[in-house]
Amino acid sequence: MSNATDYKSSKEAFVSGMTGSSIAHINMLSLASPMSILLYFLIRRILPNHSLALYKDFVILVVPLLVSITFFAETPMSTVKALLPWLLWCSWTLFARRENAIPLPSSRNPVTPSPSQGGISQEEETPTATREQLAPLTVYRSQMLLLTMLCILAVDFPIFPRSLAKCEDFGVSLVSSMDLGVGSFVFSQGIVSAAPIVKDPAHLKMPLTTKVLAVAWKCLPVVVLGLLRTLSVKGMEYPEHVTEYGVHWNFFITLAILPILQALLHPLMTRASIVFLGVAAGTLHQVLLNKGLMDYIFSAPRVGIVSANKEGLVSLTGYLAIHLLGLSIGTLILPPTPSHFRRRIRELRHGGHGHRSSHSDEAPPSVDIVTPAARENDKTAIELCSYAVLWWTVLGALQFFNVGGGISRRLVNVQYIVWVTAYNTTFLLCYVLLDLAFFSAPHNTSYYSPVSKLKVRPDPALAERRKYAIAWAVPPLLAAVNKNGLALFVLANLATGLVNMILPTMYMSNWLAFSILLGYAFGIAGLAWKFRHKRLVAL
Repeated sequence: MSNATDYKSSKEAFVSGMTGSSIAHINMLSLASPMSILLYFLIRRILPNHSLALYKDFVILVVPLLVSITFFAETPMSTVKALLPWLLWCSWTLFARRENAIPLPSSRNPVTPSPSQGGISQEEETPTATREQLAPLTVYRSQMLLLTMLCILAVDFPIFPRSLAKCEDFGVSLVSSMDLGVGSFVFSQGIVSAAPIVKDPAHLKMPLTTKVLAVAWKCLPVVVLGLLRTLSVKGMEYPEHVTEYGVHWNFFITLAILPILQALLHPLMTRASIVFLGVAAGTLHQVLLNKGLMDYIFSAPRVGIVSANKEGLVSLTGYLAIHLLGLSIGTLILPPTPSHFRRRIRELRHGGHGHRSSHSDEAPPSVDIVTPAARENDKTAIELCSYAVLWWTVLGALQFFNVGGGISRRLVNVQYIVWVTAYNTTFLLCYVLLDLAFFSAPHNTSYYSPVSKLKVRPDPALAERRKYAIAWAVPPLLAAVNKNGLALFVLANLATGLVNMILPTMYMSNWLAFSILLGYAFGIAGLAWKFRHKRLVAL
């Protein structure tokens, strides 16, 4: 028992007391995600009729992420240098085909490989694009999930730099269990929760009690997961970090409460912009921190159920701000055009129902948030770029004037809120631009200018061909990860706990650690692939 207690104490010390890295370092490490997606798209352009099965998707999309947070974590440019030759070779191959008058794959009739050829059949690939999430959003969420699931185990090995491990009070780090990852989860949750109000803005005026009860019922499984996690951690004396959320609180409980708080704010969303509400929540939270909550978090003894979970309770307002700012981005990216939701809200405020009349010469009342045929992704990219520049500028100003004392996930202060928003908006913009460059072109040409004022609508006769091209916009492995993201995240947490109980992770060599992480990553990818046609948790 003494040895187990000593190891638990040593393990908690191994992942505690960190001061973090820099924003520039984390941004450079994160470049592995869009670069791997770019490489994937280029390969699909060169080999349009060849299926990239699980193991190929894994090598292109997952291994670069794992290498970037392990061997190349201290020198993030190494990942860029490793991927750059492949990107240049693929680009040169496409350029050479164009110069030799060889039609690019995007201008040919796509041929879907048959199952006997080892490919993905039409029935398998088409639903990914036409009935699932919007392609850039699916890629963004899946890459974020993959990076999160890799980090939660990698942080327990010495191969993962301590500068990227969770920060104690102030600082920035990559590891999902405390700093950037949890904020990105909340931001992503806010984006997808915009779907009901984008489809029908009148949803905001539905009876509040009925709506809140429905949301609470839907979030109940996440609450159960949070309670089970608390019981399992306490029961097995698993090494834990109480300064994350408190003694009994955990991130699953936070995730379950935020949609309920959002529903309570629906009446305000018909009167004020969602961005304003997010900024107001973040400002209020920072004011309360300055008025005494900061000292309470850092100094108050844990003598009761409230003070025992002070971090989880106090941080709710800050996380609500991140959730609302993610929700505002969702109202931009989910509709066919970023101004769609703003127009519906204006109609709702003037006594309408948030829909156009049936005789309008504009878009019909029903809003398809997933079919990309008539989407104006160039306008969406411009607005996302504007918001990204805005949030990075605001973050720079906050740091210059030292508002909030620095970035702190423990406090979820205003600098943390703006950092998470700026980071996620920027990388979502990257995926929108990649989708715009590769999949938004008309089918009678191989090029498209995002700054062009000419709007070319696809010929209906080309709809069948476009269906297959759109299916490429989401790599099958990433679509599978996105489909069962919550279930995979729970299983990744269980696997992390099992590995830490069986193996002395903090004493392992780098190559042994990398081998374990590689097997762990392939196991997650394999599970996602196996259940890619079935939703494991209905949420």
